[in-house]
Amino acid sequence: MASKQTTGPGHGRIDQDNTAPGLLEMDGLPMPRRIWAICAISFGTALFVVDGAIANVALPTIARDLSVSNGAVTSVVTVYQLVMVMVLLPFATIGDRIGHRRLYQIGQVIFFLASAAALLIDSFWHLIAVRVLQSFGAGIALAVSAAMLRTIYPAKSLGSGLGINSVIVATSYAVAPTLGGFIVEHLDWRWVFVAAAPLALISLAIGRFLPEPEPRSGRVDTISGLWSALTALLLIGGLTLATHDMIVPGFAAIVAGVISAFLLTRRENGKERPILPVDLMRRPVIGLSVLAAVCAFVASAMLIVALPFRFEQGMGYAPDEVGLLIAPFPLTMLVVAPAAGWLSDRISPSVMGVVGMGIAIAGLLCLTFMPDHLGAAGIAWRLSLCALGFGLFLAPNSRLMIGSAPKDRAAAAGGMLSTARLFGQSTGAAVVGLVLAIGLGLGATPFAIALAFCVLAMACSAYRYKATGATLRRTPQHADIVR
Repeated sequence: MASKQTTGPGHGRIDQDNTAPGLLEMDGLPMPRRIWAICAISFGTALFVVDGAIANVALPTIARDLSVSNGAVTSVVTVYQLVMVMVLLPFATIGDRIGHRRLYQIGQVIFFLASAAALLIDSFWHLIAVRVLQSFGAGIALAVSAAMLRTIYPAKSLGSGLGINSVIVATSYAVAPTLGGFIVEHLDWRWVFVAAAPLALISLAIGRFLPEPEPRSGRVDTISGLWSALTALLLIGGLTLATHDMIVPGFAAIVAGVISAFLLTRRENGKERPILPVDLMRRPVIGLSVLAAVCAFVASAMLIVALPFRFEQGMGYAPDEVGLLIAPFPLTMLVVAPAAGWLSDRISPSVMGVVGMGIAIAGLLCLTFMPDHLGAAGIAWRLSLCALGFGLFLAPNSRLMIGSAPKDRAAAAGGMLSTARLFGQSTGAAVVGLVLAIGLGLGATPFAIALAFCVLAMACSAYRYKATGATLRRTPQHADIVR
């Protein structure tokens, strides 16, 4: 299936998946400042990815040491992601007011100070408090990181730039489980939550090269900001409560969250610069990309959170072996991500999304029926197949979400991208916790649920191709120029 194109006087190729005007206005930072800015944003990205992923391998050990259940200990992951989801959209708007670079560095400082407190952890609730502070700082920074990426790179290289960012993410994911397994096996597990802190210092040291667009005047809608945070708390917190054997309060919170989301959407509808970016999500290319991203991140998070329990408790591997067993997934992403980002500047991202999710579904089917006495090689090719599929999907899908938004809404689009990722990841981790709590987490159930979410992501990509193609045929003058 080829990408549908249209052309106009003085214009190059127009991709059917891109509908935002004004992308050509972005020229990127001049060289060599661009290189230093890429380094600064890369260290910051690695910081938050490593800290978010490194805890997965340590969860069984933390559960034993702090005397909590397997289902409850997944809160170390879900609480971290929940707080980030709560702060992303409000602080994306605040970043427009006070400056992206300033807000990004404030978040890194908060994260670093919280990491220092991790060495003093003496109880499960102390650990949760440290993770809340770490995730608050991480969420503040991530709220504007994607907007800065869009400013760093020229318009024609946005897909490649997101591919480079995906390489950093994949590399960090590759390092995190191996590093986490080593720390748990040879050091006190508390060092797991300090390991990423030096990256904050490096990013801060070269942060002056990051772009700093002029802050925009205007009032921050505090009510909508708090409302959006409360909605995320109800939705993801409800799932977390259910993992602590509070099924009825958990599902009551989820229902309340759905109602809150509906009412907040009605409140934000029609505003010029809403905190909940309903103006962007009304565009089929963005709305369908957001939904597809959430489904894909739910699936990938379920895979990564469930695997340590399956390998250690279901198959008898040691913690440091678990980290090595998981490594083929991020290592494959490391190879696939830059290629996918480069291709998304040249091939329809929707087509790549359908193909990628098809491959991921095949990999998850193989994991669903994985025998308990499988060797490392059999595990590796199954995880690599899944990673190939997710890698082909994620960078092109992110390119559509960022590149299809107007330039003056880049922070909102970036916040929405990070929200989709973290909402999906926290939901996936919470679902694994719920499945563990009811005694089904060590078998095939988490992989089967992840597979269903991949089917939904694939359907969104396929429908997006059809919907955005129809939009272009009606209004070709609003098409976005890829090159």
